[in-house]
Amino acid sequence: MPRNATSGAGPHDVTMPQLGMAQDAGRIVAWLKAAGDTVAKGDALFEVETDKATMEVEAQASGFLTAITAAEGDDVPVGAVIARISDSAEDDSPAPAPAAVSTSAPDHADDLPKGQPVTMPQLGMAQDSGLLVSWTKNLGDKVAADDILFEVETDKSTMEVPAGMDGYLAATLAEPGEDVPVGATLAIISTDKPDAPTARSATSIPAPSAAKAPPAPAATTPARAEEQPAPKPQPAPAAQDRILASPKARRLALERGLNLNNLVAAGHPQPFHARDLDVLANLPATSPAAATARTATIRLTAEIATEGLTAFAQWAAANHGFTDRDVLLAGMAGASLSQPGIIAIERHGHSRGFAIPADRALSAITRSDDRPDLILRDLRDTALRSVTTGAEGTPVLTLMSGHVGLILTLECSVDQMSAPAAIALLSAFAGRMEHPLRHLL
Repeated sequence: MPRNATSGAGPHDVTMPQLGMAQDAGRIVAWLKAAGDTVAKGDALFEVETDKATMEVEAQASGFLTAITAAEGDDVPVGAVIARISDSAEDDSPAPAPAAVSTSAPDHADDLPKGQPVTMPQLGMAQDSGLLVSWTKNLGDKVAADDILFEVETDKSTMEVPAGMDGYLAATLAEPGEDVPVGATLAIISTDKPDAPTARSATSIPAPSAAKAPPAPAATTPARAEEQPAPKPQPAPAAQDRILASPKARRLALERGLNLNNLVAAGHPQPFHARDLDVLANLPATSPAAATARTATIRLTAEIATEGLTAFAQWAAANHGFTDRDVLLAGMAGASLSQPGIIAIERHGHSRGFAIPADRALSAITRSDDRPDLILRDLRDTALRSVTTGAEGTPVLTLMSGHVGLILTLECSVDQMSAPAAIALLSAFAGRMEHPLRHLL
């Protein structure tokens, strides 16, 4: 792209993301692009350090990096604008300072219990909302700061979110299945046990607003909550649509070879929990044609010309002390899954299991003997160039050396993984093996 070219999308503010529920700031470790550099959407833009890990943050737009306002070593509040991606490298106008976002409990509803708000966290750089999967505490329950309060699904994964404070769950302001904007109040935790706990839908509260923001023009002013029509019931998702289920239910369904789509087809209410798997297991058998479809095998192959893992392993050993290459390999595979799980590295008939943490941090990967969600079979030191074994009890991702680069093969049954999910997994893993640093997230 020439230096005077434009992306045509207008300037895009780069903000400090919220990568954890309790995070209110992040430290800029390093800028991976310099002012004036061209950037493509998905390029690693900067490294940020929180209290749990150091991670790379990707650019969410293409253009030129301009108006950098935070230097390496600076602690930056979540949501603060730290740079801009512009249409031109000559755009040196300062990025606008973000308006302060109110973090107090909603003041439009005086009948809500008093207490501290719990908001929808920003779990990804480009995330503007999260789908509430389920509440794990009941109204009025006593909660501790580390207790899991709810499960939220973004476009990348399903995660459990802690309460973040001690107290009582006095109000829930969204229902499972609703999309809630980042920063919107989801719940209220009170110091004392509430006399009248309150449960409401997300449609009854406005999206988070900036403090002292100027009023919007009349033509664009959103309708008040009471004037908005009630949301229409959504049809049950098709086999490849998003299913609301807790991480535990997904894990157990995979272990038992159960297909959650069958619960959807039977009209069982979502979100699904572990207790619903007994219902699923006892559903009547379907037609032979449907049974054949469920046991069909998916086989996908990818080839990459450049293998970047070796150089990445050398860098990780020299700079971060990572000497176990199986940990790095498991981390690459685990980061490619739609949600954290157990990765088994299999080589020469021996297997080592690794648990991938929720934030995918390499430093937090631990050994595990639990049943794996994915087997990564490393055959790079063999003469094999192709493999067809059929679906096994767990999806298998085989890694082989090609004449140039690597050959990757994923095999699974449609009960274990849908075709779109398999394509996404193999594509993401291939990208990480080719460019580990760029695709570390």
